[in-house]
Amino acid sequence: MAKILAINPGSTSTKVAVYEDERAVFVESVEHDQAALAPYPTIYDQYEMRSALIRELAAKHGFKPEDFDAVVGRGGLLPKAQAGAYLVTEPLLDTLAHRAQSEHISNIGAALAHSIASPLGRPAYIYDPVTVDELEPIARITGLKEMERRGQGHNLNMRAAAVKKAKDAGLDYNKVTYIVVHMGGGISLSIHHQGRIVDMISDDEGPFSPERAGGLPGFQLMALATNGEYDYKKMFNKVSRQGGLMSHFGTTDARAVLKMMDDGDERAALVLEAMCHNVAKNVAKLSVVTRGKIDGIIITGGLAHSQIFMDWITERVSFLAPVTVIPGENEMESLALGALRVLRGEEKAREYQPPQA
Repeated sequence: MAKILAINPGSTSTKVAVYEDERAVFVESVEHDQAALAPYPTIYDQYEMRSALIRELAAKHGFKPEDFDAVVGRGGLLPKAQAGAYLVTEPLLDTLAHRAQSEHISNIGAALAHSIASPLGRPAYIYDPVTVDELEPIARITGLKEMERRGQGHNLNMRAAAVKKAKDAGLDYNKVTYIVVHMGGGISLSIHHQGRIVDMISDDEGPFSPERAGGLPGFQLMALATNGEYDYKKMFNKVSRQGGLMSHFGTTDARAVLKMMDDGDERAALVLEAMCHNVAKNVAKLSVVTRGKIDGIIITGGLAHSQIFMDWITERVSFLAPVTVIPGENEMESLALGALRVLRGEEKAREYQPPQA
């Protein structure tokens, strides 16, 4: 029986889980308020604090580092990443520490896994990092030669949902075509064709969500960004943290807006349905990639718990393919089962080679 420690550092939390094969022994999340994080100027300054916390949580549940056959961390913003597992190596650690695509707390996931596994000679992995990018060349082209589309989204949960759906249906993930929608604080979509994520719609170009503004009318966006009120950081925060439901209602809690709708607020009902309407339009957008040949549509993420959201989307897209709902983030399970497939020889872990300058 394989014992796997899974680690998921979030901006305000540290999630830790232990799995014995497919069974979760425990999953625990510790929240970090702003006061607790204030002493750490950079993400990597949090490394020692989070590493110690992970060991404490494991010990609380009766586990020592030497109990684990492997440790897996959330993958960071690794340039030019492919789907699947990566063995944590010095080149990978160096890239995430010094040359990640941008600063993000997930960048320390590999280092945290390595800190526990390496002293004992156990393997450390990351799995399906945020920046999995398997887009086909035609999907990268935009109308400005200075800009290129790239793969970046909720890849860990989306790919895990597609693999689970294929397995449950008795199909080979490498021989099916699924469109997967992740609906959380941000919403992203991807199309999985014969084992690869050949195109996707990231949360800065697709539907708006509880936090993200999503794709916006370009001319209006340019006017707003150049009116003298915003610099890059302020504009980034506006579209990525203050957009969507936050912009309309002052909250990122979709449940609160659903209650407003249930209490008769017509504006809340209109905006929520518009969010789902935008999800459906983007599903249809991806369907052309494989000329409409789709084996299924999968909706996952925290918002997939809402039946009315699922009804609004399903009635708009079910003509394309059957819809399956797999609610929840499922990140810890996705990490652990990815590492388990490597330990069982069902997948082979890659060794990261940094892109040539």
